[in-house]
Amino acid sequence: MDFILGFDFGILDFIANNIRNDFLDPVMAVLSLSAEKCILPILLGLLLLIPRKTRPAAATALFAIALGVIAGEGIIKNLVARPRPYDLYYSFHNAVMPFTLNTGKTTGFSFPSTHTICAFALATSFFKVNKKVGIVLVVLAAFVGFSRLYNYVHFPTDVIAGMLIGIAAGLLAIFIFKKFRFDDKLLRIGKGKQKS
Repeated sequence: MDFILGFDFGILDFIANNIRNDFLDPVMAVLSLSAEKCILPILLGLLLLIPRKTRPAAATALFAIALGVIAGEGIIKNLVARPRPYDLYYSFHNAVMPFTLNTGKTTGFSFPSTHTICAFALATSFFKVNKKVGIVLVVLAAFVGFSRLYNYVHFPTDVIAGMLIGIAAGLLAIFIFKKFRFDDKLLRIGKGKQKS
């Protein structure tokens, strides 16, 4: 456990000491805010339910986000109950943090990162349908995960776990939708009767 904590703090401290700057502070704050409570990924999924072309991917993404949040936020976080890095800073470094948090303290446990789960669940669901859109969403998801490290509110292992859970939730949602042919059913919604 000490090895993992050393690894985690090593990366966090490197980011804080070598990458953090006044220009990136607001950028990373906005990136974190974009996935707060999964609101933006959910809103994006709901918006993309409207066009028939993106409806199956959007519904899959919303289902994937739900699966990821239930697994990560509802079950794993409470089982692991890992404190946030800023809560463990003093006990690990035997010193007070030399900087303030970019986004302020957040609530709940640290492992895994729910922000990252939601972002990667969304990205995975769209990647299987439209690789161009998927790549953009994967890059954005990676930046969301990095923002959690930059803001010192998650450990790297929290973000890695969030990424893996998000991808797994996305793949499971895709499998379920294909298995039960939900894609075809969604595409038929609102489609007018064709003339014979």
